[in-house]
Amino acid sequence: MATATLYRSHSAEPDIRLEDYLDDKLQSTADLDTLDSLLANVEVQRSQLQAQLDDATKELESARRAGQDRQGGLQRSIQEFEELQQSIDSRIEAVTNSHAPDEAIRRLEGPMAQLHKVELAHRYVSLLQDVENMRSEARSHLPQDPKAALLPYTRLKKLGSRLEELREGADEAATHLVGYVKGIYESLWNEMKSIMAKEMEGLLTKRGWYHGGVDPRSEMDEEWLECFEKLIDLQVPEILYSDTTLPLLPFEVMVKPFVQWFRFQFMSENPTSSPQNFGTFCVPQFLSLLEKWEDFFRENVSYILASRYGDTRVKDMSVYRDPACALITAMLPVVREKINSVVQHGLRNPQFFSSLITQLLDLDDELRSRFDYDGGDPLRGWGGLTSEVLDKYFDFWLTAEKEFALERFQVILSSADARNIDYDYSCLGKMKPTFAAVRITDLLKSVTTQYDRIRRFSHKLRFLIDIQLEILDRYHDRLRDSLEAYSAITSTLGRTLHGVTKEQLSALEGTGALETLCKVLGSTDHIIATLEIWSNEEFFVTLWDKLQSRATNTTNEDNLAGGLSYEQVKDRTSSSVGLEGDTGILFDETITSYSNRRKAAEAYLVSALVSSHQKAFRPYLSKTEWSIIGDDSDVDVAQLSITAELDEPLRTMKQNFEFLQSALSTTVFRRVWREALDKLSDMLWESVLMGYTFTTLGAAQFMRDLNALTALVDRYIPGTGASALSTILEGATILNLPLQTGQGGGTTLGLQEASDRFFKDNTEAKAALEELGIETLTPAHARQIVQKRAENQT
Repeated sequence: MATATLYRSHSAEPDIRLEDYLDDKLQSTADLDTLDSLLANVEVQRSQLQAQLDDATKELESARRAGQDRQGGLQRSIQEFEELQQSIDSRIEAVTNSHAPDEAIRRLEGPMAQLHKVELAHRYVSLLQDVENMRSEARSHLPQDPKAALLPYTRLKKLGSRLEELREGADEAATHLVGYVKGIYESLWNEMKSIMAKEMEGLLTKRGWYHGGVDPRSEMDEEWLECFEKLIDLQVPEILYSDTTLPLLPFEVMVKPFVQWFRFQFMSENPTSSPQNFGTFCVPQFLSLLEKWEDFFRENVSYILASRYGDTRVKDMSVYRDPACALITAMLPVVREKINSVVQHGLRNPQFFSSLITQLLDLDDELRSRFDYDGGDPLRGWGGLTSEVLDKYFDFWLTAEKEFALERFQVILSSADARNIDYDYSCLGKMKPTFAAVRITDLLKSVTTQYDRIRRFSHKLRFLIDIQLEILDRYHDRLRDSLEAYSAITSTLGRTLHGVTKEQLSALEGTGALETLCKVLGSTDHIIATLEIWSNEEFFVTLWDKLQSRATNTTNEDNLAGGLSYEQVKDRTSSSVGLEGDTGILFDETITSYSNRRKAAEAYLVSALVSSHQKAFRPYLSKTEWSIIGDDSDVDVAQLSITAELDEPLRTMKQNFEFLQSALSTTVFRRVWREALDKLSDMLWESVLMGYTFTTLGAAQFMRDLNALTALVDRYIPGTGASALSTILEGATILNLPLQTGQGGGTTLGLQEASDRFFKDNTEAKAALEELGIETLTPAHARQIVQKRAENQT
């Protein structure tokens, strides 16, 4: 084994790997024999390692030289870049300080703009060429195949619509182009219709249509129907995409002889063309023309219209479904022309204009009812020719109607019998208004008939408020003034301030005062009853519902309808306008005003009745013979005659009963008389029963008088006398107690026994009153009454 220590050639430190190698190869002495081969092997390995080392050194040197070359190239590149950057910076600085680019740009603007124009012109020319091609293509299909002609026409129209959209988005650019294309497709459409119309006109000429050679009961031949279908096919897209009602093209062609006849008859120098003859000749003959030909068109072309429009969005419109309605649509333009000329005449004559509106309403109703004409609006219905006129001239019509109504109102009030009570208006037991009140409600009804058929809600509301409620307000003021005048005449203060004439006083004599008040009471009641009936009628209920709906949903309270603000409408109709819930009616405010006048008139009537009774009973109240002594202390009341001083009061009351019974309703009659009799009972209690001392005969006489009063009341108000005068009658019953209990064969308490029980205590007094059948008087009253008997004062 090797024991020497080996070191590296370039270092004093041992080489561990060498030691390991020698230890591995020289492990025994035998291994020394192979030392030469081992050294040789080592030499070979050394030579190989040296060769590898030389190759590595060469590669390293080559790599080092290549790196140096690349470093030099990079440096040169950096230098070249810096030089280029400096050159660019210098050029930028030169350009910045120079005007050459601006000038170059300005020089290029002209050529660029010219180039843009050339490009735009090229596009325009191409577009116009396309437009012309589409127009030519559409023309080429007519009149043989209108459906094929519709295809290029539709493309042309869509192009025009698209150009219009683009123009709006491009600040109204290319206006002339858009206008040109629009003019092209519009003129093309007119040309297409003209071509097809001429074809049909030629056919109609051969059939003798324009000379009256066609019988309304005849049938169209195949060629005629085919031509009719072509015109329908041509117009189908226009109809389906139109927002307005259009006349059907074949009908426009076929009504030409009708239009010529209409113009000759009603728009020429003929007498039938006079505006005054519009309702007499024009309207009836126009309707007669429609009736004459409606079956002809329905029987021949109904199936064609159904096949084209039956499954489209216009299938429910009678103007496209019903040939008779299509005929009307085609005739309406010339009718409108006639109406416009008549309207111009009416504007110079308001009275004629008013009658014209009525005639137009009648014409509209005839077209709707007889031909089921909807004007192209199956949901809301046709507005009518009247609506077209009123949209322009409603204010003129309203002013004229208001002047007529107010003039008639003044005539009614000025008539000789206006303030007289109309006793024949209703049967006995019903309120009797004045002739004026009845005529005013008739006037208001006639006003309703003037506007109940017009379509616009605002027009109806204006009629209601400006005319009807205005008349009602004026009449209300008239009735209020009448009550104020009555109050001034009958009151001391009023007579002092205003003075009273003999004529005014004489007018209130007898039943004059009652009549004056019954006129107001009956008139106000008649107006109220009429308005309440109207409020339940369909027309006014619908008007109220529409008003509520508009008031609830409106966002503009300054113009609720027809220029009227929310507050104006509310003040004139009802405070419930715009409130939720089913409350209020259209005439609330008016009914409230008249109810206040009715209440005041009824109160005045009771006062007048009481005053009449006070005046009539004055002699009776001053009678002093109640303490007369008779021969027999047991007096039979039925055998006595009534007091002479009671004759006049009874006559006056009978007169008042008869008058009020004929003028008032049963309910009001009973209510008024009950209040008046209560006052009469109080007056007799205070002035007679409590004012005098009565003997047995005097008490019997007083009871006889009261029985006469009760009988008179029962004659006019059956079963009411005893209850109305119950207080004074019970007082007279106590006053007529016999001197002794059981006197006269009865079981009635005697005066002395009753007095003792009345004054004993309240419990005993109440028991005594109960035995006597007294219900309303108190023990205190009973004590006062028995003290009025002369026998108790001795």
